[in-house]
Formats: sequence, structure tokens, C-alpha cells
Amino acid sequence: MIIVPVKEGENIERALKKFKRKYEKTGIVRELRARQQFEKPSVTNRKKMMKAIYVQHLRTQEQ
Repeated sequence: MIIVPVKEGENIERALKKFKRKYEKTGIVRELRARQQFEKPSVTNRKKMMKAIYVQHLRTQEQ
């Protein structure tokens, strides 16, 4: 459960912004989307590998 302390006289929009930030940090939405469709472990590993190669390529270009 997400608890957002609200100070007295604090704007409701600011409290809602705090709630949204905490909600995104928990990763609930990301996990929900991942669980909607099963992905084989080999596909997951391939995606991780491709992402690592891409990031490494960017870093070598930067230098």
C-alpha cells in the first residue's frame, strides 16, 4: 500500500504528484504489462543482450 503524507494546507495537486511518483517507482505498471503476455526466457535474454550491445555501442561512439 502506498502512503503519501500530506501536510496541512498542502495543495491536492502536489499530493497527487507525490502519489504518482511513488506509484511509478514501485514498478507496478511495468510488471502488469509484462505479465499480460508470456515471454519465453530465451527471448528475454536475447532482448537483454541486444540492449547491452546497443548501450555499449553508444558508449564507444561517445568516446
